[in-house]
Amino acid sequence: MSLSGRSRSPKLIAAAIILLAGLRFSVLARPEDSPGSPNGPGGLPIAVRKPPIHTAPIQVDVNMVLLNVTVTDPWDRLVTGLEPGNFEVFDEKAEQHIASFSSEDAPVSVGLIFDSSGSMSDKIQKSEEAVLQFFKTSNPQDEFMLINLSDRPRVVSGFTSKFENLQNNLLFVKPGGRTALFDAIYLGLDEMKKATTSRKVLLVISDGGDNHSRYTARDVKRALKESDVAIYAVGIFEPIASRGRTAEEIDGPNLLTELAEVSGGRMFAVDDANELPDITEKISVELRNTYVIGYQPSNLLRDGRWRRTKVKFLPPKGFSDLQVHARAGYYAPTR
Repeated sequence: MSLSGRSRSPKLIAAAIILLAGLRFSVLARPEDSPGSPNGPGGLPIAVRKPPIHTAPIQVDVNMVLLNVTVTDPWDRLVTGLEPGNFEVFDEKAEQHIASFSSEDAPVSVGLIFDSSGSMSDKIQKSEEAVLQFFKTSNPQDEFMLINLSDRPRVVSGFTSKFENLQNNLLFVKPGGRTALFDAIYLGLDEMKKATTSRKVLLVISDGGDNHSRYTARDVKRALKESDVAIYAVGIFEPIASRGRTAEEIDGPNLLTELAEVSGGRMFAVDDANELPDITEKISVELRNTYVIGYQPSNLLRDGRWRRTKVKFLPPKGFSDLQVHARAGYYAPTR
C-alpha cells in the first residue's frame, strides 16, 4: 500500500544536539502479502552476584526530539507515502509543532539476541535461516552485533558491517541450557552504546520467557526507557499444553510485547518455525521504511522526568483502521 505525493521538510539537524526518542512506525505492502551456572569471581554463583543497575537515566542535552514512526494497515502491511499533515505529536498531552519530517532509508545498528537454550533444539536451523534472510535485505551501511543467549548471555561479535562474520559464528551455536532472557536484553542495551549510527534496534529471537536471569523485568524495562533503542522481538511460541513450562515462560509473549511497545518496536508471534525467514525479512523491510518526525519540546524544564509521547495518525480520505507504532516516551535532560 502506498500513498502518492510524499513531501519532505528540509533536514534540520545541523547544529541541534538531538535526542532519539526511538519511536518507530513503518508500513510497506509487498505484492505477495495477503490478509491474513558457572561460578563468578570469588567462587560465588553468578546467580547471586547481580551487577549494579543504572540509577541515572541515559540522557543528552537536547533541543529536538526525533521520533521513528511506522504505520500499518489492518493486514499488518506497511503504509508509505504519508505526509506531515497525516500526523499529530503530543508530549505529555500537549500538542507539538512538527519541525522536520522525512522517510529516508538511514543506516541502522542492529543487536541480534539469538536464543540457543535447550528448548530451541528443534528451531535452531530455521532461526539461523531467519537471521540470514534478515541480513540479505539489510542496508549495506548497517552494522550488526551478536549476543548468544542460554544460561547466560555472551557477546559473540561486536559491531561489524560484515554480516558474513556473524553468520559463520551462528554455525557453531549449539542448543542447551536455560533462558536468561532479561540478562541478554540488559547486556544488549549496554552494548548498543557502542553503536555508530543514530538508529538502534535490538532484534530478539526467542521461544519464551525468562527462567534464569539475575535481572528482573522491572530492571530491563527501566534500562529500556533510559535508552534510545527499539526492540523487535520474534517469539516462537508453542501451545502451553505442549510441554511443561514455568510461569515465566508462559508469560513470555506478554513480556516481549510490552518491552517492544514501550520502545517503539514490535513483537511478532510465530507458531511455526517455517515462518521465521518471512518474519525477519518483514522486520528488515520495516526498518528500511520509517518516518522520522522531529519536534522541539514546548516544555523546556530540565527536570529529568519521564515524558510520555504519543503520535496520532490523521488518515487520508479512503483510508481507515491504520495503526501507528511509536515509543512511549523519553527522559528529559537534567541540565
